[in-house]
This record gives sequence, C-alpha cells and structure tokens, in this order.
Amino acid sequence: MPRADDLQFKAVGVFYREKSMTAERLIKKYPNRRLYDTEESRYITLAEVKDLVMNAVAFRVVDSQTEADITRAILLQIIMEQEAGGAPLFTAAMLERFIRFYGDSAQEAFTTFLDQSLDLFVKQQRMFTEQMQGVWGGNPMEFWMKLGQQNMGFWQDMDALYKRSGNTEDPKQ
Repeated sequence: MPRADDLQFKAVGVFYREKSMTAERLIKKYPNRRLYDTEESRYITLAEVKDLVMNAVAFRVVDSQTEADITRAILLQIIMEQEAGGAPLFTAAMLERFIRFYGDSAQEAFTTFLDQSLDLFVKQQRMFTEQMQGVWGGNPMEFWMKLGQQNMGFWQDMDALYKRSGNTEDPKQ
C-alpha cells in the first residue's frame, strides 16, 4: 500500500507520484511467462501488477535469465489488455498518429509533450478536487484564474519546445 507521504494526490481512481520512486519492488519474469514478486516470495498475475501500478507501488520487472529490464513491455501488455476490453482510452486514429512519430525528428518533442500533458492533467485534476473540497469557503474565480495562468504557461513552454525541435512551420497556422 502506498505511503501517504509518497503520494501527492488521488483523482479518478489513480494515484499520482510526484516524488521519485525510491525502493523498487523487484519482479522477475521466468521463461514459463510467470511473474515472481521477490518481496512477497510468490508468483503474481498481470492483474496484480496492474494493482501495483494503481496503488503507485514502485516496481521493476526483469527477465530472470538475462536480467534485462522489461518493465515497459509488461506495462504495455497491461495497456493492451485494458484496451481490448471495455472502453478503450486510445482511438485507432490516435494510435496511428503515435506510430507515425516513431523515428520522426519530432519523436523526442512528442514524448516530452505527452509526459508534460499527463502531468498537467493530473495537477489540474488535483487543483479542481482541492477547490471543490473547499468550494464553500474558497473563491472559485481564483481557481479558474490560476488554472488559466497555468494553461497559458504550459502552452508557451510547448510552443518554445516546438520551435527548438527544428520545425519551421508556424503551429498556429
């Protein structure tokens, strides 16, 4: 279970970790495709790995034979399972655009943009939740002004990043 001092906010059922992940839980993936949690000394399912993510537990998955870090591959597998059932988060058009960025000169800028966008979204969720909790004692206009200022700063930063990435086209056209 996450410690309160490690977690900054919980919105829409998702913990957001602002502090760096320190003590990582080690999970080993064996050739039989089973995942072994070394902290709990037992095999775990992909659903339990998802629970670790949802509870903001820091972990790393390594191949038991090569010791290669395969955390990203496991996380992508969880995303694929989530996308296959229920209401997908990504449309086919979005995924096509993601694929087009691989190998493109703007790949690094796109990665930074996505990361900053997710951070901004979570921070705004936190601000909104905090404001709604204190709506009877606070000034809602102050919240919207602060939110607008943050959005303007974010887009100015993204515009500067776009220009530094070597693009000559005006993104406003």
